[in-house]
Amino acid sequence: MSRRSGLFFVAPALLLFGVFVLYPMASALSYAFFSWQGTTRGAFVGLENFVALFTQEPFTTQLPRAFGHNIAFFLGTMLIQNTLGLGIAVLLHKRARTRRMLQTLYAMPYLVSPIVIGYLWTLLLSPTFGPVNALLRKVGLESLALPWLGDPKTALWVVVLVSAWQWVGFPVLLYGAALGGVPEELSEAARVDGATHWQTFRSIVFPLLVPAIGTVSILTFIFSMEAFALPYAFGGSTGNPAGATDFISLLFYRTAFENGSTNAIGSSSAIAALLFVVIFGGAVVATRVLRRHQDRVAA
Repeated sequence: MSRRSGLFFVAPALLLFGVFVLYPMASALSYAFFSWQGTTRGAFVGLENFVALFTQEPFTTQLPRAFGHNIAFFLGTMLIQNTLGLGIAVLLHKRARTRRMLQTLYAMPYLVSPIVIGYLWTLLLSPTFGPVNALLRKVGLESLALPWLGDPKTALWVVVLVSAWQWVGFPVLLYGAALGGVPEELSEAARVDGATHWQTFRSIVFPLLVPAIGTVSILTFIFSMEAFALPYAFGGSTGNPAGATDFISLLFYRTAFENGSTNAIGSSSAIAALLFVVIFGGAVVATRVLRRHQDRVAA
């Protein structure tokens, strides 16, 4: 097939991508360089809107706090998903008969909207009528029957745990596919040489799974940086309690639609552009590191 024929077939997808992705992104970026009076664009102000994010309240207080929550959310989710997801995938890999059924069961939660998951767990963790605290009291663990979403010390980690629970099915599927691609001859040769199952997994199987682990980590990073629905369901647009579940996406939402600022479009567009730079930069760096590892393994 010639290059011209290939471009003909991909042209519709490129057109849709340009209209619904590239154009809105470029427009949002351009809005960040102007002042706004409501929906009326004012004069060109250059980097003034970006400077305001680091020099003016409430951004100087809320932006670092929200960014820190995004990072903690990413680290916690990645740690749980990579360890638990890989462990489940390894166990399921040895169960040929029930593997598909169990993989489907683990994958079912992430087919549900995060906003629905968030509201469901809000009811389950209710300190007054929630079944979680009721069960803890019945088994004699009254000290653990806490207001999980009402305490700033626990609220963020509840979001992390629920998110990891919802999305753990994705790494289970990805790691399961990666395990299926590991040549069985390598493991058999290692066992013939006297290696234990743990030594075989650590020295042979795990290095071959690093590309899949890197893919899960990169996707988790992107999801964590742009997370909105789940934090919104738990803490509302203000990240309750006391901003403990505030994320950059919630700060963007408040700035654009709730604060009533005359320059809401300019400030919120600057936040969106800053978030894009963080996501794009982090993904590019992680991808390069992953490719270097793949090249070393291939060599």
